[in-house]
Amino acid sequence: MSHHLYDSVEPNVITEEMLLLAVDEQGPKGQAGRIAREEGIHFHDVKQLDLDYRNVWKIENLWQFTSLTRLQLDNNMIEKIEGLECLVHLIWLDLSFNKIEVIEGLNMLVKLEDLSFYHNRISKIENMDHQKNLQFLSVGHNNVDQLESIVYLRRLSKLETLCLAGNPVEQIQDYKLFVAAYLPKLVYLNYKLLDSETVSICTLQNEGDRVVLQTDKEDAVLQKHKEAFVEHLNGSFLFDSMFAEDTEGKKLVHKFVELCQEIFDTGLKEHLRRQEEVTAYNEGWHAAVKMNQELGAKKVFKFDKLKEQVRGRHVLAEIVHENVLLKIRIAEYQSDIVELHDFLMMLEKQLLEQLKVGLISQDLRDLENYHHEKVLESATNTLERAKRNEFDEDLPKEVRMLFVDKDTIMNAVSSSHDLHLLKIDNREDSLVTRANKWCTGLITQVRSRAEGQRQGSCSNSGCHMPLQQTLNLRFVGVRPGTPGSLILK
Repeated sequence: MSHHLYDSVEPNVITEEMLLLAVDEQGPKGQAGRIAREEGIHFHDVKQLDLDYRNVWKIENLWQFTSLTRLQLDNNMIEKIEGLECLVHLIWLDLSFNKIEVIEGLNMLVKLEDLSFYHNRISKIENMDHQKNLQFLSVGHNNVDQLESIVYLRRLSKLETLCLAGNPVEQIQDYKLFVAAYLPKLVYLNYKLLDSETVSICTLQNEGDRVVLQTDKEDAVLQKHKEAFVEHLNGSFLFDSMFAEDTEGKKLVHKFVELCQEIFDTGLKEHLRRQEEVTAYNEGWHAAVKMNQELGAKKVFKFDKLKEQVRGRHVLAEIVHENVLLKIRIAEYQSDIVELHDFLMMLEKQLLEQLKVGLISQDLRDLENYHHEKVLESATNTLERAKRNEFDEDLPKEVRMLFVDKDTIMNAVSSSHDLHLLKIDNREDSLVTRANKWCTGLITQVRSRAEGQRQGSCSNSGCHMPLQQTLNLRFVGVRPGTPGSLILK
């Protein structure tokens, strides 16, 4: 289906009705299908779901499909990859023939082996660090135009088949050799076996590529440091940038670098701690959702069976009783949501506490202030000697020019001091700002997931309201002292 046809159709959302219809269409036929429908459809048991050619523009309401291993969403109108966080067992995902521009939202899909973005609008291959099991990737007929996207795929160590046909990157000279050189484990490119001649040429080039491999390793280490917000703090980089032309200041380098190393070590340690806490939270969240779904599914299944057996007053009384229990369950679920919100608040507070680095940064400022005092003292003494024309013989001419009067040398010293403090402030702001941005993004993600869970619960319980309304119309009242005994019209 070509993209120009999308403008002529009405976009759809993924509703429960659409999901029920899709599951029913893909289920067993004949007698087996009838029995399956009588027993009820449970989304959490579904292994495969086909939602192709349905004009879907947004991925949502899939949180109940926790056992899903295969999801087909091709030939729709999807613009953003989202709503897949709960599909942790997914192995096969088809998002071809959509309107996707950015690869994102795949972090929880660590079991993916087969992934297709064929015929979308993607210009860069990225955000797939967690897809270590990926064996097949199709990004054909997109807008990929840089070789850096191919280099990025080196982290997918199990990748055997890659489709890049129809991308601008194909027009780059020696593109095929580049792919074979950077992805030595690749077997098929654009659905064709890589020929032996290409592989042989790349083998001869491997010696020269060792430098590139070393660069890759260094880039990976740097990326890890960036994720911990402490890049270039495990050495004298910050100090060197402050005192690049300051010979006197280099006397402080040892103590200054020690403090930078302390920030660096603390950052890496807290990065690991944050990862462990986020992992523990996600595991707990999935366990709680699964348990809640199982309990809810049992209650709803029992309710549905009673609904089918409605034949008289006694059964109607049981129905009302079950509906009351269902309302209690919904209330309990709302309580769980409140508890989850409180937990998220606690997690946010803990994460923010971990991101405080002000004390160590203040130590750096103290060192700079101490250095400034010493430089100021030295400048004052030199100025006094200059008045007596007692300059040191080895003092450069350009430095002597600073001592023409007190204002000139004081301004020079103050400017140097301000510049040093500015570099420290900027590095601290960079660390804290990026850390807070990461924290805010994480909290927003889990809140959004919790809200989706809450809406799903409300939607699920809403399907039982018509029965309740029908029963209310048929009841005149309840006899005093006899709960559940009903008078029918």
